[in-house]
Amino acid sequence: MKLYKYLKKQKQNQRKMWAVLLDPDKVDFQQFRDLLKRINFAKPDIIMVGGSFISKQNLDKLVKKLKKNCQLPVILFPGGPTQIAPDADALMLLSLISGRNADYLIGKHVEAAPELARSDFEIIPTGYILIENGKTTSVEYISNTKPIPRDKTDIALATALAGEMLGLKMLYLEAGSGAKKPVPPNMISTISKHSRLPVIVGGGIKSKAQMLKTWAAGADIVVVGTAFENMTF
Repeated sequence: MKLYKYLKKQKQNQRKMWAVLLDPDKVDFQQFRDLLKRINFAKPDIIMVGGSFISKQNLDKLVKKLKKNCQLPVILFPGGPTQIAPDADALMLLSLISGRNADYLIGKHVEAAPELARSDFEIIPTGYILIENGKTTSVEYISNTKPIPRDKTDIALATALAGEMLGLKMLYLEAGSGAKKPVPPNMISTISKHSRLPVIVGGGIKSKAQMLKTWAAGADIVVVGTAFENMTF
């Protein structure tokens, strides 16, 4: 079964999932066995690989080692057109629909398209919605876009619905790496109630309690990145 069909089925069955996000440039490959033990103990549903700045060599190395030593699906979470690893199971083709920078709506996609067309992994078009979290994030700085204010749930909903109408297959609400504040629960709830797409939420999830709260608000998949090593499962 294709990964997207699997994710849709889990949403229909109201089964909540979570993903660990790994940055290849922050992984200590000499301690890779310890990382695998941590992943196996935590039992995520998905492994995501990506970051704002990534060495192509480290990206390929990490994906290959994960696929060789782990049975979980590996999804690329690319910050740019060069962040492609052929051994991955799928790639989130991100459109930063909360911003107005054409490079992150179509420009970078055009650059990546020839290589993506030659790839065998599944491509999942994903609406990426950046939400204000109390500080400037790497995504905001690199993409030169402003996040949607935390109290503008109506704008976030309209953005999500526009992405769905454009044919995107998933919605990713992102507060940013190391966010001071996670995505507001009422915003997650509103979008989840009005959209048929799987809703992914990441940024600022620092505890299992926050993960449970995010699921309860309506997230289908919760992403834990920076705090993964410090969380107790």
